Amino acid sequence: MFLYNRTLQLLKNKLIFNHFDYQRQQFYSIMSTKKALVILTEGAEEMELVITADVLRRAQIDTTIAGLNTINPVKCSRNVMIVPDKNLSTINVNEFDAFVLPGGMQAANTFAKDETIGKILKQFEQDKKVIAIICASPIALKHHDVGLNRRITSHPSVAEQLTDKFKYSEDRVVNDDGLITSRGPGSAFEFALEIVRQLLGETKAKEIQPPMMLKMP
Repeated sequence: MFLYNRTLQLLKNKLIFNHFDYQRQQFYSIMSTKKALVILTEGAEEMELVITADVLRRAQIDTTIAGLNTINPVKCSRNVMIVPDKNLSTINVNEFDAFVLPGGMQAANTFAKDETIGKILKQFEQDKKVIAIICASPIALKHHDVGLNRRITSHPSVAEQLTDKFKYSEDRVVNDDGLITSRGPGSAFEFALEIVRQLLGETKAKEIQPPMMLKMP
């Protein structure tokens, strides 16, 4: 009788383990369906970076924060230190479905001047993948000749630099067929949710809002 009960318990434990193992596999399977690459560099606007990465991960989008030429902690615009997941130089960007640039004036200028960022932006535009840029960083689009004549927005401080090459809008978030732009830290949640909407649809975007107690304007 003891042996029978012991065998029964072992079988039950195995079934429970297999169930949780199946759930784990399903979770990671969902995580791997869409992937987003968020770039971190010195002077980046930490709210925009962290809120965006957090919301994307809540939507189970496999999100990597990549340091631009570094794997070391990076000082952001308000002196918050953020540690990237990987160095951008070690990443195969072709594996990603969305390319995200946070704002911050220093970071925006870096993105605008960086050749690697320019190549990735052009590749994503060519492949019709999601490009998502917030705050001052849409100036990188102009400097790298990406998204010209399409609808965009930005932080008001750089608007005059963009009106000649783009159809400029003052909307909080603009999505022109996967080219997603937004205005600043205060619109970061809307920006991130628009990326989710573009990658996974309206249902997923709505699903993740209640736990965040987020009231959209």
